[in-house]
Order: sequence, then C-alpha cells, then structure tokens
Amino acid sequence: MPFTGFLLFILLILPLVFLQRLLHREIQAVLIILTRNSQLTIGLFSVLFFPGIFLHELSHFLMAKLLRVRTGNFSLIPAALPNGRLQMGYVETEETDVVRDSLIGLAPLIAGSLFIAYAGLNRLGFGILMDLLANGQIELFWTAVGYLPQVNDFFLWFYLVFVVSSTMMPSESDRHAWLPLGLWTAVLFTLATFAGAGTWMLENLAPSLNDFLGTVATLFGLSVTVHVILLLPTMLLHRAVSRITGLDIKK
Repeated sequence: MPFTGFLLFILLILPLVFLQRLLHREIQAVLIILTRNSQLTIGLFSVLFFPGIFLHELSHFLMAKLLRVRTGNFSLIPAALPNGRLQMGYVETEETDVVRDSLIGLAPLIAGSLFIAYAGLNRLGFGILMDLLANGQIELFWTAVGYLPQVNDFFLWFYLVFVVSSTMMPSESDRHAWLPLGLWTAVLFTLATFAGAGTWMLENLAPSLNDFLGTVATLFGLSVTVHVILLLPTMLLHRAVSRITGLDIKK
C-alpha cells in the first residue's frame, strides 16, 4: 500500500496522546492521594518528568535560535492554568511567519523522536525485538523480552524513554501556526495538481513522505508500548492507595 506509513502514523498518534493523558492522570491521582497537597503533587510530578520537560523546552529554544527568532523568558517551573491543565514550562518566542512558528512548535516532537530512536534502538535493543516480530519469530521475541532487564542501565534508559515520549507532544500553544500552514500547503498542493504535477508528486514525493511517516509511526509504537507497560501497574497502585487511605479524586 502506498500510504501505509501515513495510516500507521494516524493510527498510532491518537492512542499515544490518549495514553499519555490517561497515565498522567493516574500518576497525579496517586500523588495527590498520598500527599493531600496540590502544590506538592505538582512539584513531585514535575520532578518525575523533568528530563522530558527540559528537552521539550530546550528544543523550542534551540529551534528558535536556529531560525533566528528572538526568545524571551525560559522557565521550567510548573504552574496550574485557569483551564485546569498543568503548564510544565515555557519558552517565550517572537511571533514570526507560519513556517518558522510551526517548526518551533514542532521542535519537541522532533527532538523527542530522535532521542527515542537513539535510546530505544542503540541502548535498549528494541531494534532486534522489532526485527524478530517482523520476521514472525514469536518465540525468540519473547525470549529476548525476558533478557531486556539485563541490558546495561536498562531501567535508566527505559525511564528516560518514558518521560521523553510522554512530554514530547506539542501543546496547544505550540500548534497555533499549524492550521494556517496546513491551509497554505493544501492550496499549493491543489494548484500543483491542477497544473499537472499530481502524478509527479505521487511518484517522487509520496514514497519518501510515506517512508518518513512510517519511521515516525514506529517510534510512536515504541512509545505506546512503554505507556501500556506502565499503565496497568499505575492504575493498580491508584486503586490500592485509594482503598488503603479511603480517599480518591473525581475524574
């Protein structure tokens, strides 16, 4: 199929966003029940995800500098927003054109994906697992999974993959320029198609774009797997501390 990479990208990005938010809520629920203090919960949650938050904001900053966009304040101090969401940090950047604004907003996803690729493939050996699975060697796959904890610094790299993949998605403010850029791209694509370049784009551009999205989808799949592994024990911990303390939070 010529658009397999695109389809996998769409199919995996949605569950990744859902799992991120669900796991974050479960972790916050455990912390608030144990501490009974919202400010302490925010502080502990921020410490837990600090490596990912730092990479997220640093990528905004470096992309802005690379594109020669002026930056303002840089903060890693968490704050509760009026809409009830938690702002983990921010980088102030000058508003420019939609292309540069979009790239600055996309920077955490780029940096996070590169880190996951490095850690997952080079440090955790997930590339071997994916090859075994792709070749249908299921028995060898599960044998290899059992040896994963013996990899050098496995738990450190697993933790880093989790916190980076869980904080790499651009926020609502990061995405503010994506709609106008998407509209301009759609207009240019339509004009090119009417000008007779549609076949050329399908033959020359579509395969490369499809391969790229397929690679990104593979990294998303790795992130989804990590979140699924952590979700069940976190939910069980939430139920346990809720039963022990007799407290819970409203969904």
